[in-house]
Amino acid sequence: MKILHSFFALFIITTIGFSQSKPKENFIVENGVSEQLAQFRKKQISNIQYGLSFEIPNQKNEDINSSLTVNLNLLDISKPLVLDFKEKSQNIKSVSANGKNIQILHENGHIIIPAENLISGKNTISISFIAGNLSLNRNDDFLYTLLVPDRASTLFPCFDQPDLKATYKLSLSVPKDWSVLAGADVKEKVENGDFTSYTFGESDKMSTYLFSFVAGKFTSATEKPGMEMTLLYRENNAEKIKMSVDTIFKLHQQSLEFLEKYTDHKFPFQKLDFASIPVFQYGGMEHVGAIQYRESTLFLDNSATDSEKLNRAKLIAHETSHMWFGDLVTMKWFDDVWMKEVFANFMADKIMNPIFPKINHNLQFFSTHYASAYAEDRSLGTHPIRQHLANLKDAGSLYGAMIYNKAPIMMRQLEASMGKEAFQKGIEKYIKKYANDNADWNNLVEILDAETPLDMKKWSEVWVNKSGRAIFTDKIEYDSKNRIKKFEITQQAEDKSTNVWPQIFQIGLVYANNVKVLNVNIKDKNLIVKEAIGLEKPLTIIYNYNGYGYGVFPLDGNNLNFISALKDEVARASSYSNLYENTLIGNVSPDKAFDCFFKGIQTEENELVLRIVSNNLNTIYWRFLNEKQQIKVQKQLEDVLNERLQANLSANIKKTLFGLFSSIAYSDSAKTKLYQIWNKEIVIPNLKLNEDDFTNMAMNLAIFKHEKADEILEKTRTTITNPDKKKRFEFLLPSLSKNESVRNSFIESLKDDANREKEAWVSVGLANVNHPLRQESAQKYIRFSLDLVEKIQRTGDIFFPKDWLDNTVGRYSSKYAFDEVQRFLKENPNFSPILKRKLLMSTDLLYKAQNIKKETE
Repeated sequence: MKILHSFFALFIITTIGFSQSKPKENFIVENGVSEQLAQFRKKQISNIQYGLSFEIPNQKNEDINSSLTVNLNLLDISKPLVLDFKEKSQNIKSVSANGKNIQILHENGHIIIPAENLISGKNTISISFIAGNLSLNRNDDFLYTLLVPDRASTLFPCFDQPDLKATYKLSLSVPKDWSVLAGADVKEKVENGDFTSYTFGESDKMSTYLFSFVAGKFTSATEKPGMEMTLLYRENNAEKIKMSVDTIFKLHQQSLEFLEKYTDHKFPFQKLDFASIPVFQYGGMEHVGAIQYRESTLFLDNSATDSEKLNRAKLIAHETSHMWFGDLVTMKWFDDVWMKEVFANFMADKIMNPIFPKINHNLQFFSTHYASAYAEDRSLGTHPIRQHLANLKDAGSLYGAMIYNKAPIMMRQLEASMGKEAFQKGIEKYIKKYANDNADWNNLVEILDAETPLDMKKWSEVWVNKSGRAIFTDKIEYDSKNRIKKFEITQQAEDKSTNVWPQIFQIGLVYANNVKVLNVNIKDKNLIVKEAIGLEKPLTIIYNYNGYGYGVFPLDGNNLNFISALKDEVARASSYSNLYENTLIGNVSPDKAFDCFFKGIQTEENELVLRIVSNNLNTIYWRFLNEKQQIKVQKQLEDVLNERLQANLSANIKKTLFGLFSSIAYSDSAKTKLYQIWNKEIVIPNLKLNEDDFTNMAMNLAIFKHEKADEILEKTRTTITNPDKKKRFEFLLPSLSKNESVRNSFIESLKDDANREKEAWVSVGLANVNHPLRQESAQKYIRFSLDLVEKIQRTGDIFFPKDWLDNTVGRYSSKYAFDEVQRFLKENPNFSPILKRKLLMSTDLLYKAQNIKKETE
């Protein structure tokens, strides 16, 4: 059929626009899915069933011939039916409505079925098309779909909005040596020469972004730890396979059992299968019946630390939680995407308690969420947890630490304020009422409000609908006997607004032989801590002692040595975090903070706390110490790390300490030591290293300009046994080159969309090129990177624009980089507000560095 384009633009607008008597319902079919279109289609369409067929060829550059038959009921046929298909018009071969071929009408990423081709009630639309490649993630011998948040319409024609749930009947033709995985079980398998055709049963009802399939050369494992599950994987390390596969199944079952009990709702879908993918963009994605994971997170060996094991378990618990929170009950519109993520993270934290009984889970929660939440919320690009979304094409911009990290902090505060039993009762009612349906935040607030005297609407207004955090100050007065006669704390919004965050936390008064812990429930701007009145003057005061509070708290800059001596692990973690945040807002000098973290490196024996200390020390070292200060502390830091690595410490602690050493080992003596470890001339007792660790060492040695860098890289390349990891390393080699022109060519190559397909690889390559030791030669590409970011957003997945910015201009602290950002923003006044927020988040430390340098000069 002939494809008609711009000739029909006016026709489309006038046909689907509504009469002037209903101006609120007027809409134009614009790019993406507007709120207006989504709301109209929700009223117009029901009972959707997709029938999809894809013919996957042997070569990844060949077209995938596909077909769609969609059955649906229409309540309103006075207007056209609008399907979303964000592909070239040439990809549409034919369209038929109710058995009759019709002309192809494709505008602004939509296929239009005119009203005269529709009937009231049941309709059948059939479309023959070439599948879009953007979200197919095609590799030489495997592919996987990833359609969140609005990418289903880049693959096949559909109604790409979360509140139009549907069932799917899928058929796949794939090369005969490939395995397949989708949202329903295989009902028929037919071999046809070099290909095999698979027909799947009808899936459960789901939103378009949750539809998925995986196909390729995978190994399959099936176990029944309770519910029968199947895993596809490409990992070929025998030790990792032996140590991981059974654990992966067991963790899914443990998560499933917890969630069934907590929600009082049985597992809601036909199956719980999963695939591990070596180049996966995210940690995981909760596709119904076919969860996808990043392979490196799932498959661990005996060198894995407790933190890595915990992270794997949390990832699995997170994705399993989505089966209830997101898949069973789905947000109405993507402005509430944070709801599915907050519950997945919040439930994952709960699930960890029985699985890892020896871990301090309050500490684990704090170490997981606070640093990431603060990193975005303190920036000029911060935004509320819940954001308005006018068009689904911008939904990817909503993702970030506000929903993954601040929202769980908010939810924990809410649970603490309501009480655990009342909170759980509300969640049970929420799941029961909205199962297989869609809900928004206001629906949940209404349910929770009935379970608590707390004014939920007022409470959530600041926590959910406002951005930022509180800066706390105190005013303490003592009497003549050195007893407290007044203890007042005050909160002021960091952005100088009138926002006040009601919250619960603890204050620790530290004495010579004990700590007096006070419970605080601040509901307004000021609070008199009555429990403190009459107590003796403490040696120091530790705010946010239990790590529940959210904000920047007072800090006794003259008593920082008390932090490492605190017996409570959470109090130490919270105090180290608070020290870092106070440094960034100018209350503590970088060198003074560095000294405190340095002492923590010498004494800390809890892995989670040590990671906080190590990360903060590393940031201050590279970002906020000048070259003279770095030289001053470099040898001392190396010596302490070497000494601790030889001491009788746990493998977890040694792995964390070694990670810090490897990241700063650029002096001649440290390089020599790092090379000897990489070359296995030196073996550090109880330090367990795997192939990935040796690869990372090789990359660091190249960046640190070791004299044998070329030899190190080549030997590493030839010894990598996993073909997927070898391809990754070969992709990264130009970014590691000692030749500046080769690194330049690597950056220039990223203009080409095809060279950015493996986004996780690109991020590492950018970090290599923009390492602090290479920034003098790389800074000329700051503007290049900024100019390309709008294209990155159009072609990349949801996290990539921020990752791109983080690993380019976000790596810098220099005045040059700061000026480049200011110049870019001045010369681009119409720069996307969404991307501007991402840029301001990524450059927060760059901005902070300018202020800190002014204060220390």
